[in-house]
Amino acid sequence: MEFETSDHVVLDYTDEGQGQPIVILTGFGGAKVIWRSQVSVLIAAGYRVINVDSRNHGLSMHTDKGLRISRLAMDVYELMQALQLQQPIVMGNSMGAAIWFAYVSLFGDDGLKAVIDVDQSPKMLNTPDWSYGFKDVTWADFPEFFYQPLGSATYQHIDNLTYQAVKRIAKIEPFDNELTQPLLIDHAFQDWRDVVAQLTVPLLIIAGGQSPYFNPEFAAVTAKLAVRGQSVVVPEAGHIVMAEQADAFNQAMLRFLTTI
Repeated sequence: MEFETSDHVVLDYTDEGQGQPIVILTGFGGAKVIWRSQVSVLIAAGYRVINVDSRNHGLSMHTDKGLRISRLAMDVYELMQALQLQQPIVMGNSMGAAIWFAYVSLFGDDGLKAVIDVDQSPKMLNTPDWSYGFKDVTWADFPEFFYQPLGSATYQHIDNLTYQAVKRIAKIEPFDNELTQPLLIDHAFQDWRDVVAQLTVPLLIIAGGQSPYFNPEFAAVTAKLAVRGQSVVVPEAGHIVMAEQADAFNQAMLRFLTTI
């Protein structure tokens, strides 16, 4: 399905199942098909799943407009308004989780039921008061570090069917890293800790125990910032937890969903 934003960028999304809506976002450079193992499980559990490719990602339009986390948050807000979603649960991996923090910063969490953050620290840069940023990157490395390859995001191989699906999309619409670089820089610049602290809805953080990007201890530390926060670390998983350890991830996700 396609949706045109207020600044005339066309987003590609899927809308499947019935029941409580869940809206899903993927990380920098990713495509929505990476969630295939979660979409099928959620539909079977009675959820309506809206899975979105952000601008410049997957099958959505490539553009040099609006390459900011705040604009991507506005994009998904506009889509959710158009779909007239009531109290959706929102879930994002990596930058996808940061987009949801931006959404809450802009619009509050009154219209949401819960937030799920998959392996994304609320602050990417390490500072004297925050040692859970991306690798060992500090202000001294910014922004130059993020113009270089970030290195592998995974610890385990993702399952073959998901891998093949991701490769098919990459062949149809290759990700343009150079075009999208301003978005990564903006992402790395942000600090969402104040947003997490102001959340009133349940928050679950699922971290990869072997994430190449983040110390998994960030999950428990961040969850403590939130009034209704909790965290899970999935062993033997890297940054793309849901595709590397789908069964363990799905168990943690569904367990959380039954409590809200």
